[in-house]
Amino acid sequence: MDPEKTAPFELGRGDDACLLLHGFTGSPWDVRPLGEALAARGLYVRAIQLPGHGSTPEALLNVDHRDWTRAAAQALLSLRDYRRTFVAGLSMGALLALRLAADYPERVHGLALVAPAVRFKGPHMWLLKRLRHYGLLERVKPWVLKSGTDLSDPEVLAEAPILPAFPSARLQDMWELQDAAMSALHRVRSPTLVAVAEQDHVVDPEGGQVLARGLTASPQVRFISLTTGFHIIPRDKGGPLLASEVGSFFDRIRGVVAPSGDPKLSPPRPAAG
Repeated sequence: MDPEKTAPFELGRGDDACLLLHGFTGSPWDVRPLGEALAARGLYVRAIQLPGHGSTPEALLNVDHRDWTRAAAQALLSLRDYRRTFVAGLSMGALLALRLAADYPERVHGLALVAPAVRFKGPHMWLLKRLRHYGLLERVKPWVLKSGTDLSDPEVLAEAPILPAFPSARLQDMWELQDAAMSALHRVRSPTLVAVAEQDHVVDPEGGQVLARGLTASPQVRFISLTTGFHIIPRDKGGPLLASEVGSFFDRIRGVVAPSGDPKLSPPRPAAG
């Protein structure tokens, strides 16, 4: 993987900040367009590189979900001097964002959960999760090979940094994060936007609806389903619409008023649940 593409980044400046969290086997490259859009709206944006990500498959051998959770929490706490702090996460990053909002309610003023990895697509993944405590997957197939990433735009796909493989043991960590995030839903008190892609080939978009309905303590939940693009929404064809929705959602919380008639400030849907 190209280290320049996968490196963490900081953009913009302002009184409010947003922490961006990428997904499993991904990198900050996946969320950079969203970060650029938020920085243009007057937010300081920081995207971290989660431990073991953005370099080689072997780098994922010696990390687990605790390392990812700890890194996300440290990044959030490093933004303590900002007036308001928002968190936007893609896929696994959305699960980490949920945990942050539940564990640090006074620090997370708004959430954007993009293609949340609540549950994977396909019956084989469902079965593997049910059998996870037997360790069969690690013994039979210690490595999972990857030849691409879930993007519909061929030009973007051609330049995407792709990790060619990952240890199958890390799926155990993904399942741990899924369970932890769902268990924490009732403790999330931040206004939340949930965005899914109808054509996602990695996670089940219906999982996003389940998540939105479970956010019973959140004062506001907005759910959007994008008809274009695949799993890596910020980089795909639905990316500009996603950025507009997330930016407008955060602007409302910040008290930023757009010019009259701005279509980005359409009324949010009623809270789920």
